[in-house]
Amino acid sequence: MGVLGKLPKPAAERTFWLSADRKKIVVIGGGSGSSVALRGLKSYDTDLTAVVTMFDSGGSTGILRDEFGYPPLGDIRQCLVALSPEENELLAAFNNALDFRFDSSSSLKGHSVGNLVLAALTTVYQGVQGAIDEMSRMMQLKGQVLPVTLDEAHLCAVLMDGQVIRTESAIDLRGGKGPGIDNVFLDADVEANPRALDAITEADAILLGPGDLYTSVIPNLLVDAISNAIRDTEAPVIYACNLMTKLGETDGYSCSKFADEIVRYIGFRKLDYLLANTATFSNDVLSGYADEMAVPVELDIDDAEKYAREIILSDLAWVDGEKVRHNSESLARIVMSTI
Repeated sequence: MGVLGKLPKPAAERTFWLSADRKKIVVIGGGSGSSVALRGLKSYDTDLTAVVTMFDSGGSTGILRDEFGYPPLGDIRQCLVALSPEENELLAAFNNALDFRFDSSSSLKGHSVGNLVLAALTTVYQGVQGAIDEMSRMMQLKGQVLPVTLDEAHLCAVLMDGQVIRTESAIDLRGGKGPGIDNVFLDADVEANPRALDAITEADAILLGPGDLYTSVIPNLLVDAISNAIRDTEAPVIYACNLMTKLGETDGYSCSKFADEIVRYIGFRKLDYLLANTATFSNDVLSGYADEMAVPVELDIDDAEKYAREIILSDLAWVDGEKVRHNSESLARIVMSTI
């Protein structure tokens, strides 16, 4: 076991090696977190696959799911946009349109254009995977986006006092009401998307996260065949730990607790690499998060060593105003160094 602190060589120094030995990387998570990782990784010569949770139930996705029976589409949309080429001006304009969200004065309140387009294509192509494949062709994707399952289920959480919270949006929006989360589960048995399973089996590296622990990353691991494939793979399994805690889900969690939970849901397979942030934040940023009762994730390295063969410590953060996100370029550089 070791703790690493050095970043890999810049992409320019690695181009020939990557071209000669194209690596297959699978990013597993949800929308905004996975899209951050994908934006950085697509600049390398890799075969990228995004495996996306299908248990979201909030916002535009929830409306389309509840009223019309469409599968969750929001996280898929974000990953599609992230993998689309940015240098093409026409595609960039199209991608901006896909992310456009109607405001409260519209009858389409809360819906994004991309979700509506995907909903239409799901009907036309008689399934969400067909819709994604057609959208991928239109957007000239640098990789592929795969739902973790094509079946329907809702995410549920059991709290420490035994209370059960049903649906992803109820878990995500409950805030600090009640005790912490003991475990999460699906309310129906689902089969893994065969293409997602194949991608994991053939991967040269698997990146879990970044993203909300219980509502973006772990839901994918509740699909038994997916968690079993990750448990049994010989490829390095990498986990990008969260930068900040989240009230009602991970308040009070240290780096080791995040890693502990991931390891629990992949059959107690030790992580090959745990990526942890060392950046510090301004008082303005910390104050903004304090209002949400959130703090930077504590680096308890000695305890985290129980769950990972290597811990990579680095400045992984990008500050957008008063919000903290993972830095796409730094994250991608470190992931590429592991393979």
